[in-house]
Amino acid sequence: MAELVRLYRASDLGMRLPAYDGRKNLYTAGTLPFDAREFVVRLADEDDGSGVPPREREYRVAIKFAARADLHHLRQFIAGRQADAPQEALQVLDIVLRELANQRYVSIGRSFYSPDIRKPQRLGDGLQSWRGFYQSIRPTQMGLSLNIDMSSTAFIEPLPVIEFVAQILGKDVISRPLSDANRIKIKKALRGVKVEVTHRGNVRRKYRISGLTTQPTHELIFPIDEQMNMKSVVEYFKEMYGFTIQHPHLPCLQVGNQKKANYLPMEACKIIEGQRYTKRLNEKQITSLLKVTCQRPREQEMDILQTVHQNDYEQDPYAKEFGINISEKLTSVEARVLPAPWLKYHDTGKEKECLPQVGQWNMVNKKVINGCKVSHWACINFSRSVPETTARGFCQELAQMCQISGMEFNSEPVMPIYSARPDQVVKALKNVYNIALNKLKGKDLELLLAILPDNNGQLYGKCHLLIALNI
Repeated sequence: MAELVRLYRASDLGMRLPAYDGRKNLYTAGTLPFDAREFVVRLADEDDGSGVPPREREYRVAIKFAARADLHHLRQFIAGRQADAPQEALQVLDIVLRELANQRYVSIGRSFYSPDIRKPQRLGDGLQSWRGFYQSIRPTQMGLSLNIDMSSTAFIEPLPVIEFVAQILGKDVISRPLSDANRIKIKKALRGVKVEVTHRGNVRRKYRISGLTTQPTHELIFPIDEQMNMKSVVEYFKEMYGFTIQHPHLPCLQVGNQKKANYLPMEACKIIEGQRYTKRLNEKQITSLLKVTCQRPREQEMDILQTVHQNDYEQDPYAKEFGINISEKLTSVEARVLPAPWLKYHDTGKEKECLPQVGQWNMVNKKVINGCKVSHWACINFSRSVPETTARGFCQELAQMCQISGMEFNSEPVMPIYSARPDQVVKALKNVYNIALNKLKGKDLELLLAILPDNNGQLYGKCHLLIALNI
């Protein structure tokens, strides 16, 4: 669409600068010189620097008049003469203000991210956080407001693939071959990731990883012609590109079509910047991301003001086209801070009352007034990385803390801690339930603790569902 506007704005679009929603809607600030017309746009593939002319593709784009956005309804709503908000008009204004941001930043949902907003922070295991912002037009008592909030999300760090692999495994991979378990782990981490080659000088061809070879590079051979004459990957890269593979003990990346083998040595590839990480983060990564995201109000305010200044809405050609003006100042709202209430605790605690400071307080030296009673409880350990002694110690400390806080909590579980594999969740729950039922002579457990492996939200959901259904 950007190319269509560039080619035909002066000649066919009446100098209008449209805003495109990325789907099927195109909005203009006034009427176009036609009701319906078809345009031809030719786009060339990205130049990979090989010297071969990029392939050109032809597209036919049909534009026809659909409807007029009712801005009068919006004015009436802001003036208080209409009860319902005109969502279509608000959507148009949102799309107009998103147009330039879509060109500058990586768009994810209603948010925009860039490594230039703030320096990316490492999250560990080949990931980094990018700072971004959310924006939307909202009708308020003061008129139309642009709502902006800061956000952060995880991206794959643009590293050489070997360095990325070393981060995933937490060890040097140059000196020894990968084990089968590590190879499978790396295959899962790299599948779908886009990389560019680095062994051909300025030629930076891009590929999407589809898999990882089971064999090391020095064992890989492939047919080089229809007569099925074979050549090794090591020889091919040396003869074709003058590139000596330094780490032939590592597997190759499989790229492109899986049916037709296309091998790339890890050391000849680098991960392309700007790829969002969509899988679940582990505990360490979540902690690192929270450290980046959590800000004091003053810091948040400064970041928002800096983002507004950087976006420079005053010079936004799309905002100008549609007559939208954005102030760089935050809206001032009259308010007051309510005094914190005194909190009442049980009289048997050392501290019977507490006045929160800056909205914070804790349970040290305090007891709850109506502490619940837990007489029958058990624990299942699904995590191999948590030894039984550690799990037992945690359960004992939990019982002690509950007692200190004013609860009647039995120090001893109904049965010893039950260890099970994550794939045995149904069997484990049934076994623990039946053992407890026999020991308690028909009474139910009041509390069941489940220690889960790190980064296993699926197991949490399964446990929760099975217990809720009494399976």
